[in-house]
Amino acid sequence: MLHPEAPENSYLYSMELLIRPIRQTELPLLEDFLYEAVWQPDSNRRLPREVVRTPALRTYVEAFGSQDGDCCLVAEVGGEVVGAAWCRVIRGFGWTGERIPELAVALYSSFRGCGFGTRLLRALLEELSGRGCCAVSLSVQRDNPAARLYLRLGFRTVAEHGGEWVMRCDLGDRTGAE
Repeated sequence: MLHPEAPENSYLYSMELLIRPIRQTELPLLEDFLYEAVWQPDSNRRLPREVVRTPALRTYVEAFGSQDGDCCLVAEVGGEVVGAAWCRVIRGFGWTGERIPELAVALYSSFRGCGFGTRLLRALLEELSGRGCCAVSLSVQRDNPAARLYLRLGFRTVAEHGGEWVMRCDLGDRTGAE
């Protein structure tokens, strides 16, 4: 069954998705995916790409791989990296505790709506659980459609700031997750 919001990319359902760890040479792509992760509800009024270089956002990707706990998986379709899900322990917008990594996930817009993001995020949660991580957090605008994905995968809202939810997924107890 096709995703009701994505008929224009229905061809993607037949494409093979490879989920794998990011390669060192691909780390610069994280800045692109960070920009894609910034929810922008009005496609006619996009923020400038430089927004990812502000101190508040730069911390999500700067020197990625140099900190203990940095973890990133990418989604590859037809030999092209089309998405990434990554986490690191930072005091970002979704901070919930000293050793709880915060995650970000994004796909290029033409690859959204066909389940790739769900599979990518599920793979990252499994990787983190396998590494002994007890929980992971994130922040999301409550009106962002991705919030429904996070709820389906076992995240729960632990704080709200304006229209933004801070969510946490306890990895040891995901029995209610999809």
